[in-house]
Amino acid sequence: MRYDRFLSDPTFDATTAAAAAMTSAGLVPAGAAQGADAALLDATGPSGRLSLDRRRFLASTIAGSLLIGLAPLARAADEQTDKPQVWGAAPPPKSLPPGPFIRIAPDDSVIVQVNRLDFGQGVQTALPMLIAEELDCDWHKIKPELAPAADAFKDPVFGIQMVGGSNSIKNSWLQYRTLGATARALLISAAAEQWKVDPATLRTENGVVIGPNGKRARYGELAEAAAGRPLPETIILKKPDQFRLLGKPTRRLDSIAKSTGQQSYGIDRQLPGLKVAVVQHPPVFGAKVASFDGAKALAVKGVRAVLKIPADRGGEAIVVIADGYWPAKQGREALEVAWNTDGVEKVDTTALIARYREQAKQKGTVAVAADMTPLSGAAKVIEAEYVFPYLAHTPMEPLNCTIAFKDDAAEVWCGSQFQTLDSAAVARTLGIEPAKVKFNTEMAGGGFGRRAVPNSDYVVEAAHVAKAWAGAGHAEPVKMIWSREDDVKGGFYRPLHVHRARIALDASGKVLAWEHRIVAQSIIKGSPFEGFLIKNGIDGTMVEGMGAPYSVPMELSVHNMEVNVPVLWWRSVGSTHTGYVMETLIDELAQNAGVDPVAYRHQLIGKEHPRHIAALDLAVAKSGYGKRKLPAGHAWGVAVHESFNTVVAYVVEASVKDGTPKLHGVTAGVHCNFAVNPLTVTAQVEGAALMGLGMTLPGAAITLKDGVVEQSNFHQYTVARLTDMPKVDVFIVPSVDAPTGIGEPGLPPLAPAYANAIAKLTGKRLRTLPFDLKSV
Repeated sequence: MRYDRFLSDPTFDATTAAAAAMTSAGLVPAGAAQGADAALLDATGPSGRLSLDRRRFLASTIAGSLLIGLAPLARAADEQTDKPQVWGAAPPPKSLPPGPFIRIAPDDSVIVQVNRLDFGQGVQTALPMLIAEELDCDWHKIKPELAPAADAFKDPVFGIQMVGGSNSIKNSWLQYRTLGATARALLISAAAEQWKVDPATLRTENGVVIGPNGKRARYGELAEAAAGRPLPETIILKKPDQFRLLGKPTRRLDSIAKSTGQQSYGIDRQLPGLKVAVVQHPPVFGAKVASFDGAKALAVKGVRAVLKIPADRGGEAIVVIADGYWPAKQGREALEVAWNTDGVEKVDTTALIARYREQAKQKGTVAVAADMTPLSGAAKVIEAEYVFPYLAHTPMEPLNCTIAFKDDAAEVWCGSQFQTLDSAAVARTLGIEPAKVKFNTEMAGGGFGRRAVPNSDYVVEAAHVAKAWAGAGHAEPVKMIWSREDDVKGGFYRPLHVHRARIALDASGKVLAWEHRIVAQSIIKGSPFEGFLIKNGIDGTMVEGMGAPYSVPMELSVHNMEVNVPVLWWRSVGSTHTGYVMETLIDELAQNAGVDPVAYRHQLIGKEHPRHIAALDLAVAKSGYGKRKLPAGHAWGVAVHESFNTVVAYVVEASVKDGTPKLHGVTAGVHCNFAVNPLTVTAQVEGAALMGLGMTLPGAAITLKDGVVEQSNFHQYTVARLTDMPKVDVFIVPSVDAPTGIGEPGLPPLAPAYANAIAKLTGKRLRTLPFDLKSV
């Protein structure tokens, strides 16, 4: 998801927005979340000296360990936030119980609570690196744990526990470093007290406090005493030139477990007496059960129950609960169900595209205004229409959720991107108090946005399963598992989009006016985020990536369509389509002007966007563009795009043989400011590039006929595979500025760079994804 666009808006109040989202989601009463303090702390200058708000931190003794926690980011409504805070020795109010982030055990182990889901992006390594750097501990003693759902672990900017929008490192950059530095200060204070010396005479190194006359004390030895020390009034964070870990290529802490098959995911959760549930969803979104016969399903050995439950979008479904996945699946196949689709729109993709194309002929709600009179009488007008299909997320681990529900309490195990929303949804569905839900975060095998659903669709479904199971007189925990077919047909796709552009040029090829229209469903409308991500009728995620950094007079308008297809963000969100449109049209404009595409981008970007230029120039220099002679039949393609405050430029090498394109090599220039772990940056860009390539492959589209999704598994829905992977070289622009996002920005520029190379080879501009050279 993208929130940074709104953070850069001087009228945007992140804390009010977070409060509105939480209120809309039913997480807090109206007004209760107002006045939230989204800023964890304020830096007082380049020295790195910080003045701590003491309500934010707690040191306490737990089992002889040092525990550092962060309280929820909220203040009393009547608190004067513009005045210095004076605090006594009293802990934070009981209404704001802090949660632990760091625990130092007697054996020197440093257990770090990671407040985000890790589903491949590497936060289980990167976030502990921030703490370890400032704590000055032994990196080999770090033990990360995925934090459960709790107020303490909410995102310090948005006020809910979540991962999305490539915000993990960006939003916790100061938070986690400050936690580590505070723990270090307490350990030094404890040692100084024991040795009766000035703390200023002490230093730390690799998990040891070192004092005068050779005195040494391990962190584990000091932990209990440190837990009782008063918090420091100020702390000093390291400067970049003092980093010994941050910025260095660091192997992921989970790499061995994952490469040896030892890593456990949510789908692997085992509990005593556990039952497995599979759900027969309606074939058309929102359809209801007219009748069903579960006799044949119940006759399958191991099947324990066949029950009707509510489904997403007001529909109904049938769940089969059994001793294991296989009997549950066999039971579902034996079901006899008649469906009632009355009053439910039955979408046909072909007809929908035609409808969108007609809509694009009319001006929509204006997002950006500009003078379009030059379109009349221009020397040349380029007209272009783009069509982008629905896309499924298809993470390697299908959706799953395990719930143990008994009496008025529940425990949940789930790889959730939205722990706060999902935990509240479980409580609401089960009809129990939110405090009665214990929500455990499981490692997840991918997601790309599908595990961050504002209405918690699959988690709510699991709760309905658990409720129905309990209602039938059972107490065993139930694990709901989606099959690959459920996943592909289960909705919440990247929306289908149609773009229509008309660009007026003068005789020299200069852009005089650019009329641009986008037609699509809004992924934000109706969600808890509508209040601050939709402004003046414009879904900000739909138009992000349009225009900037190019200095062109663009009138941008949108049409928000209502369609019975559930849609959601998909890795890099709006930039999945806007990046493609912008970068292929810019390339076409360069060709029309007779200017090299790199030089043309330099002209239009100008000096206002130096990060774009730096990323582009780095990719160009490292690729050998314009200097290295390519094999016969090969061509260069270039694209540069910013998303989530990070700029990625690609220079690619491609060929076309017998009408089939082939991507041979990719050189990336990345400007993500300071790279906490260069290996993570490289891995994320490589993965995003492959996923971006996947958008171009034949069969990479979700289509519907009579309301039914036509694809069911990978034999019908194409994803990029190992054999498609080109050689990818990633280069990072050096910077000491605070990090920006990296999980998603590597995706948008890949497809347009590839398309631009193909256009050079064939003269054909590809305006529809996936690629189909025969239809151009």
